[in-house]
Amino acid sequence: MTTVEIPSRPGWPTSHLPRIEVPLVPVEPRWEYKEVIRETAGALMSAGELDSLGAERWELAGVVPAGARVHFYFKRERHP
Repeated sequence: MTTVEIPSRPGWPTSHLPRIEVPLVPVEPRWEYKEVIRETAGALMSAGELDSLGAERWELAGVVPAGARVHFYFKRERHP
């Protein structure tokens, strides 16, 4: 358990401040990943493509240039 102390307002007595015991429940996030590869000579990802992926809850997690290609890595939380 983690104890959270609630700060008092200035000028208020501090002898009986409330304390809250916060339960910690560890939950492993389940992620799924998507890789999009584009040639650097061609068009990279457009704002429309990124908006479309965002509407599907994909989040851009990384961009890696690799020679004549660019790798775009996306992730989103997997819902059972």
